[in-house]
Amino acid sequence: MPNRSTLPVNAHCLYAADVLETLGVSTTDGLSDHGVAESRARHSGNTIETRKKVRPLLVLLHQFESPVVYLLGAAAILALYFREWSQGAAILVVLALNSAIGFGTEIKAARSIEALRTLGTRSARVRRNGQVRVVPAEDLVVGDIVLFEGGDGVSADIRLFEASNVGADESALTGESVAVDKSPEPVASDAPVADRTSMLFKGTFITRGSGAGVVVAVGSGTELGRISQLAEEAQPEDSPLEKGLAKLSGQLVWATLILTSLIAGTGILKGEDILLMVDSAIALAVAAIPEGLPVVATLTLARGMWRMARQNALIERLPAVEVLGATTVILTDKTGTLTENRMAVRHLCVSDEELDLTPAANDGAPDTPMPDLENRPQFRQLVKVAVLCNNAALGENDKDHSGDPMEQALLRLGDRAGLAQGAFLETHPRVSETAFDASTKMMATVHADGGRYFYAVKGAPEMVLLRVAFVATADGEAAMDDVRRAEWVSRIDTLGHRGLRVLACAAKTAKTAGEDPYDGLTFLGLIGLEDPARADVPDAIRGCREAGMRVVMVTGDHAVTARSIARHVGLGSEASRMVDGPDFLAMDGSDKGKLLETDIFSRVNPSEKLALVRAYQNAGEIVAMTGDGVNDAPALRQADIGIAMGLRGTDVARQAAAMILLDDAFPTIVKAVREGRVIFGNIRRFAAYLLSCNLSEVLVVGIAVLSGLPLPILSLQILYLNLVTDVFPAFALALGEGEKGIMKQPPRPPKEPILGRPQWSAIVAQSLVLTAGTFGALFAAEFWLAPTPDELVTITFLTLAFSQLWHVFNMRHRRSGLLHNEVTRNVWVWGAIVLCTLLLAVPAYVPAIADILHIVPPDRDMWLIILGMSSAPLVVNQIGALLFDRFRQ
Repeated sequence: MPNRSTLPVNAHCLYAADVLETLGVSTTDGLSDHGVAESRARHSGNTIETRKKVRPLLVLLHQFESPVVYLLGAAAILALYFREWSQGAAILVVLALNSAIGFGTEIKAARSIEALRTLGTRSARVRRNGQVRVVPAEDLVVGDIVLFEGGDGVSADIRLFEASNVGADESALTGESVAVDKSPEPVASDAPVADRTSMLFKGTFITRGSGAGVVVAVGSGTELGRISQLAEEAQPEDSPLEKGLAKLSGQLVWATLILTSLIAGTGILKGEDILLMVDSAIALAVAAIPEGLPVVATLTLARGMWRMARQNALIERLPAVEVLGATTVILTDKTGTLTENRMAVRHLCVSDEELDLTPAANDGAPDTPMPDLENRPQFRQLVKVAVLCNNAALGENDKDHSGDPMEQALLRLGDRAGLAQGAFLETHPRVSETAFDASTKMMATVHADGGRYFYAVKGAPEMVLLRVAFVATADGEAAMDDVRRAEWVSRIDTLGHRGLRVLACAAKTAKTAGEDPYDGLTFLGLIGLEDPARADVPDAIRGCREAGMRVVMVTGDHAVTARSIARHVGLGSEASRMVDGPDFLAMDGSDKGKLLETDIFSRVNPSEKLALVRAYQNAGEIVAMTGDGVNDAPALRQADIGIAMGLRGTDVARQAAAMILLDDAFPTIVKAVREGRVIFGNIRRFAAYLLSCNLSEVLVVGIAVLSGLPLPILSLQILYLNLVTDVFPAFALALGEGEKGIMKQPPRPPKEPILGRPQWSAIVAQSLVLTAGTFGALFAAEFWLAPTPDELVTITFLTLAFSQLWHVFNMRHRRSGLLHNEVTRNVWVWGAIVLCTLLLAVPAYVPAIADILHIVPPDRDMWLIILGMSSAPLVVNQIGALLFDRFRQ
């Protein structure tokens, strides 16, 4: 008995008999129960491993893996050690709040690719112990003899040994929009998956015919399993925002450690009280860290996610919201993304006339109006044969259609032409059928026609031309001689170069129904079909280009078809650079630089798509990848932002993606990109606001310590400002609608930080002015009022607080007006000012809160100093901005 462990990994290129012999299995008996157990023990089960579920505890612990958290934790421990209970508790509350928000968003966003299992949870008919049984798909083993027919799902990789008119829909696996004809004949060993016609693959569907095969791979050993492994290995990089925030946090921590050590050490050397220096160090640590930054950033991204959802873009991972604004290149799948993923008739050819059914450019219609065929008998006869020689069926909507996609397109053509199949079958009932065969590449149906029989034939043009004896012309039938045959071959080539799939139709009438269906035929004409481009894609691609983004097609389809679709959607030109997937992998390091000039990649398999995404990322691009099939999942996961189709996309693609288009509309990407750019601008604006406020707090505390002055503001007061009054204006800034013309600007450089040199220069200058205002209030109070220590702290605390509140108006864009700008037009800003004014003014008059914050109720004179000195920084900063702009001009 042959050794069943010798698994035919290249079963597609071996004869079926050799595969069966290698596996030691009979086609008539199948495996025995003992053989099933032996195979199951030797090979993996027919399930696809998914990633381990995210453990909530690990997600929670992840929230504390940050230098900022370590620093604040150390400050809390230090405060508690010195019995500063309120300060320590307040810092711990801050840590708990930030961690809770981060944990909630991350645990909700965690996704696995468990949807891969759903592609295999079905039954299969197998032959075991000489009997046909129905078993769950997960029970299939290598060596099982599987029987199948049209409509069945394929639940393992199967090598065919019997096939009658078998066609398989492999679009989700390979990107091919047309059903693939299957045959037991072996193919070349290096044939790509899309060309392995001797195989059926797990996760695909049988569209027609019947047959049998032997299982040669199950579970993770199948092509679908390999794609699953690629998706697992693909590791999406951190988003630019995540990198920027991480870098900013590290910088703040180091700056804080250096500053606190320097100031505390200086004070101790000067003989200051150690407890006072510890309190000052805690205050500095709390002041330097913008505790509200992660909260506002998370809420801003969440709001962006909600806004995008209203525009049919569902965001699965929060950072993806901002990544869209930095995207520099979009790698888009063809089938179902740029095209409708359904076949449509685009051209009809008869002897004396041609009919172009391609919609006019930008007319928005999926099909051009159908001309009246009443007085065009040649076209009527061509369409008649197309709908009669047809096994598809149309339902009330697309989901109810069944059969081969090409045959569905032919039925839609008949309906549009007023030549519906049902009407023909009433007068021409079907008598018999000769099923499509891979060797003849034709099919025929025989219909009763009065006292005679009408033979309708369709198939591959080159095969039909070989069998016809006559050709239909306007003057009647004529002999099909070599000259006419050569003319038709030229027409076939012309349609093929347009990227159309071409069918030929022929017919004859006979006295009996038992004649050779392919003998003595009359050639009627050609039908050109394609998976049409979506009508809304050209404008969307134009919008991407205006926004400085490249759009590149990446498809598993043939080069001619890909170029045709690219031409229809305005992607590149006839001279556009095109590269096949295998050729891309064969490029050396210098050649791969040419990928930046390539518009179309054809015949690309999943591993090549993944390599392509990585190549663009290595070139410094921020990559968005769109797709809808199983074959797109690894690349979707690897890309900086994977974009899946919500209506037509597979569960696998949706789980791998960071964003899902609920309407499958490519233009939605353009809307989402705009939202991403607005969000980044808002994040930059409120980050600058928070950090300028925090730096002013650091300067106030640091200068006071070094100068021997009493602390103008205490650590608990700083925490109150950072978490309460600063957060609301910052969040209001985050709700801005963005600048007009933002989509006419190129994407920001991928390595551009959240805060660059211009932003830091403004932060430092503004914080110095805020600090000066606070010390101005301190000196004014001591000069005019002779306040108590609590009164002095109250004045400086409220002066700094209100000056930070008015500081929100300094966040306008330099090109905007002084009084009418994006900040003053933002109603949320005015709401934040009213709310924060109450949160600052009321606590002083509530004894319990006043005691915690160490403040007292201000009298009239104190309020005059507070309001006067807090308004001064706003005036100074606005004058400074105007002078700076004038100097630059």
